[in-house]
Amino acid sequence: MRVPMFKSAAAVAALLSSLMLPGLARAEGGITVSDPYARASTMMSASGAAFMVIENHTAADDRLVSAASDIAERVELHTHVADTNGVMQMIEVPEGFMIPANGSHALQRGADHVMFLGLTRPLAQGDIIPVTLTFETAGEVVVEVPVDLERKPMHGQMQGQMQGKMQMGAPSN
Repeated sequence: MRVPMFKSAAAVAALLSSLMLPGLARAEGGITVSDPYARASTMMSASGAAFMVIENHTAADDRLVSAASDIAERVELHTHVADTNGVMQMIEVPEGFMIPANGSHALQRGADHVMFLGLTRPLAQGDIIPVTLTFETAGEVVVEVPVDLERKPMHGQMQGQMQGKMQMGAPSN
């Protein structure tokens, strides 16, 4: 059996990127998106949300400035904040989310997330939703987001807590 030899790091990177797992996306600009999933609050819901971990593998901050998908009439970046009475409200974040240099930012339930408003079809368990994330520096990253209506609120967050990289929030979505 012949083993191929690689003459450059770029050839190795190209091979590795072709072997990536579904749901993992990497941009030329040093952004990696992992553990994406989407859900709707109910089967009849007109809205849904997507969650993921975004890593910035560069020495400069970047910013997620928008998201787009044909699954909804509008796609916005949202977060949860407490009002003066301590009641959590979901609001749009038009300036987007900072992704720190050589760091990560978790989009998660009860915190920052991608919001789908006016769903064009129901989100069914196992569906794959193409979502285009746009960053100030890295540009566009297309992520295939699986619909997971069974995921528990804290799923996938323990690893981030142990690594100390993620920004955690109280689950609510």
